[in-house]
Amino acid sequence: MFIQQSFRPETADGWRLDVVCYRDSRRFDPRKKPVLMIPGYAMNVFILSFHPSGMSMIEYLCAQGFEVWAANLRGQGASRFAAKPARPSRFGRGRRGGRGPAYGFRELSLIDFPSVRDFALAHTLTGANTVHAIGCSLGASVIYAHLAHYPREHQLASMTAIGGPLRWDNIHPAMRAVAGWPGLVAMVPTRGTRQAASLLLPMLKRVPRALSIYMNAAQIDLEHSDQMVQTVENSSSRLNYQIARWVKNSDLVVDGVNVTDALARLEDLPILCIVANADGIVPETVANSVCAIARACPTQVLRVGGDQGDWYAHADLFVSRDAQQTVFEPMSHWLSAQAYVGNKGV
Repeated sequence: MFIQQSFRPETADGWRLDVVCYRDSRRFDPRKKPVLMIPGYAMNVFILSFHPSGMSMIEYLCAQGFEVWAANLRGQGASRFAAKPARPSRFGRGRRGGRGPAYGFRELSLIDFPSVRDFALAHTLTGANTVHAIGCSLGASVIYAHLAHYPREHQLASMTAIGGPLRWDNIHPAMRAVAGWPGLVAMVPTRGTRQAASLLLPMLKRVPRALSIYMNAAQIDLEHSDQMVQTVENSSSRLNYQIARWVKNSDLVVDGVNVTDALARLEDLPILCIVANADGIVPETVANSVCAIARACPTQVLRVGGDQGDWYAHADLFVSRDAQQTVFEPMSHWLSAQAYVGNKGV
């Protein structure tokens, strides 16, 4: 039986986060360390538990015996602000649809991520003291930023980055053009994103190349686009500003720490990078840059697409028709090959 439990852990600065635990009671293996999944930019965990034409990523991992925790950080899913902020942000109140003050990488990586990690470890049925962290797109960057500040006390057994950027080099011209004006990016309205997506996705059936920088429409069953848009969220003006600065300067700096420089000193953490061969949002060189940077860590790259001339974009890593064979299965095998609960690991 597939079990789904919802929780609302609270952060020290007053956010009630939206965390869901998934488990297949028939196949659950308590020897395997739990998996903690962090969704990407302007997304929530819905897309990790939904697939338009097959098993979702979460369903597949649960079928392999893993206990899976999917965490919506602030600004995602049902996470809500519950306390009055001490002072307004540099961009004003920065409210996201009335759901709290502005936030950026510092809050996501140094407050929210450790909060959900600690909550998962306190409530897991495995008894583990470390988790397998899976960062989806910008979710991987949030975890990188946390590791930069806590290279030894991170409580991770492994790190999987699915299309996750670290150092920006050789990026798409459109991305570089936008990043050249961080101040203007911060002023872009952050509401109505889901409504816009609900209009754009159906259009792909008629103009499949319209969003080729993000997805290959030929790889995805778009008949269920009305459901897929449930994963889209509004963004944060502060986070948008920080992302633009990061892309412009190549390296991410969070709370005074250069994440690239700090990860160069990271040791012994197994890292898997899953990259799409034609990703226009997070190109291969950006998605696998951590492998060259974290030289003291055992790293592996899973490249999706290219063998038969086929191409995969960013979203295809999660919802393409063959994602189970090209992404979920090899990722699950890699996770299973890591240390079991009985071993201390990292």
